[in-house]
Amino acid sequence: MKALLDRAIEEYRLPGNERSLAMQLVYGVLRNRQHLDRILQLLSRTPLKKLDPIVHQALAVGLFQLFFLERIPPSAAVNEMVECCKTAGVPLRLAGFVNGILRQAIRQKARLAEQAKRDETGAAIVNHPDWLVARWRKNFGEEEALRICRVNTQEPLLVLRTNTVKIPREEFRQLLTANGIVALPGSYAEDAVVLPEFQGSITGLPGYEEGYFQVQDEAAQLATCLLGPFRRGAVYLDGCAGLGGKTSHLLQLAAQHEFRVHAVEPDPHRLKKLRENVVRLFPDNLPVIHEMVLQQLAGANLPRFAGILIDAPCSGTGVTGRHPDIRWNRRPEDLTHYRREQLALLEHAAGLLAPGGILVYATCSLEPAENVDVVQEFLHSHPDFALTDCAPLLPPSAHRFIVDGCFAPCPEAGIDGFFAARMLRSKEESFLSKASPDR
Repeated sequence: MKALLDRAIEEYRLPGNERSLAMQLVYGVLRNRQHLDRILQLLSRTPLKKLDPIVHQALAVGLFQLFFLERIPPSAAVNEMVECCKTAGVPLRLAGFVNGILRQAIRQKARLAEQAKRDETGAAIVNHPDWLVARWRKNFGEEEALRICRVNTQEPLLVLRTNTVKIPREEFRQLLTANGIVALPGSYAEDAVVLPEFQGSITGLPGYEEGYFQVQDEAAQLATCLLGPFRRGAVYLDGCAGLGGKTSHLLQLAAQHEFRVHAVEPDPHRLKKLRENVVRLFPDNLPVIHEMVLQQLAGANLPRFAGILIDAPCSGTGVTGRHPDIRWNRRPEDLTHYRREQLALLEHAAGLLAPGGILVYATCSLEPAENVDVVQEFLHSHPDFALTDCAPLLPPSAHRFIVDGCFAPCPEAGIDGFFAARMLRSKEESFLSKASPDR
């Protein structure tokens, strides 16, 4: 969804303030979808499924402005939604319907706000699909499941990782403060800077062009550190590089510990962004990038790696606050698909890791089926690997997120939902490892 929104913003050349409002409206509607639909149910006799899609979305955006954005005058919110419908070619009678519903909402706002806290059955509105909430209730208990839903409905904090190769964190914070931007130190990762009030474009932040920072949540920053202690002169691999957040963090750590970095990314679009990011951040210390899937790297005639990070594709249920479209697009059967892919990636990574090396498996999922279950299945079939405690590699402030040795925070105001397991390969390969030519 973010890519579509970015393209629309670029196409219409929205200035900074309008860009921020557009993002706030889109993400706000997605975070509060059930709440808004409940208000609409109370106002309209037409079932939601029978509403014209454009009308439905215009009403959702209008209601979000009326009930959640105090700075927009109610009359302006109504008029803009009616004009949007006309611009989209909606029949005049439907544009009139939008006008009537929204004006009715203004008159009945207090009553609607109270009634919309619960659905037609009397259950509390949590703005998440039933199947996902049911899983969280089973895995975390009723109270924690509802807390996660509440956190995901709030706008998440913007977190940066300071590129300390170019600027110390405190100096970067001072630069931001001097430009009128509230910049706080992170709570867990030593290079993290939190911008609790910033609403503008990331590229407009001071230090962007100079490569002073990368956008990255604190959980993701801590995950990269689990590959330590780093060995001087060794080679480390980001096996699922994506846009390059963890690859660039490895390059940052490599400047301190003097090791080399390789990265794997097969997708052309992500590969382009990966290269742009590492060039901006580390133009003099680029990684070796392999444009292929991890399985193909086995035939590249490379020395085996001292450490491999597998930040695996997953359901993303830990970041549905930051990416609210995920909660509505995922289905229970998706977990099975991701699990197969995750196990395959670990299998390929095992064959690329040197004896005595470290394999870190990470996801931004809250689902045991993608996390501990995957790790246990991998360890069962790979006796030369052992799970190790993440705590010694993490700051004391993050130790409360350790569950059975794994790093597993649930979403909070200052950190995303995440999972990471650190596995050590024995210095002597097992018979199974030697017997498998693909490993």
